[in-house]
Amino acid sequence: MNNKSIGVFDSGLGGLTAVKQIMQELPNENIIYFGDTGRVPYGTRSRDTILKYTRGDIRFLRTFDVKIIVIACGTASSAALPMIKNEFDVPIVGVIDAAVYAAVRATRNGKIGVIGTSGTIKSGEYEKQIKAYDGNMEVYSKACPMFVPLVENGYFDSPVTKLIVEEYLEEIRSKGVDTLILGCTHYPLLAKTIGEYMGGGVTLINSGAEVAKYLKKKFDREMMHSAATDEEQYRYYVSDDISSFEELGGIFLEREINGQVSKIDIEKY
Repeated sequence: MNNKSIGVFDSGLGGLTAVKQIMQELPNENIIYFGDTGRVPYGTRSRDTILKYTRGDIRFLRTFDVKIIVIACGTASSAALPMIKNEFDVPIVGVIDAAVYAAVRATRNGKIGVIGTSGTIKSGEYEKQIKAYDGNMEVYSKACPMFVPLVENGYFDSPVTKLIVEEYLEEIRSKGVDTLILGCTHYPLLAKTIGEYMGGGVTLINSGAEVAKYLKKKFDREMMHSAATDEEQYRYYVSDDISSFEELGGIFLEREINGQVSKIDIEKY
């Protein structure tokens, strides 16, 4: 058994979709979440900036007694994790590996779509890993930079959201993909709109849900489960406004988080 906490971070609120799935898969675990709300989004930043932010986020979570760190951010998972995963003395996992594994198993016609931030798509990491499984897979990628601000501002199913989804996904839909990876943990909040546009024959892969399943298997295999929860089982930290995080975060998690959020100065890390 291992009673240490799971550390999770994202550029903002999106990582809470992964936290929600982890809570369901591993209800007895303690979770410490950091949302870098003062510097969101990461997807439009340079690789050097993403590396700097990722290292700082990990250093902050390392101030707690964590047994594993989950990068619940597609951009940081693709652009930074391959370069920094051996820099720290704690296991670090991203959202890409598990999502790719699920997509390769789900596709029936070998055509997989990937949507994510500009940084994620530019890295080519999803396509690289899919091709490593099967070089015959056809991968169609599309950056959707407006999805994150839509989600962060609560526009999950508005007429504007539907127009932007159609604008971004028209080309991918025309390719006949039967599987679509939601390569950013913000995107599951748009799954209803995306699913309606893509059609019922397309399987949507939720990267946060897949990493939660991966954690459960890892904890089962390596006997990493917690035997007891802390009095404060879930703790949340942000780098900007607390009130807006509490309000929208409760929607993401489908549970109230009032009074559980603290603001920190991430630049110190």
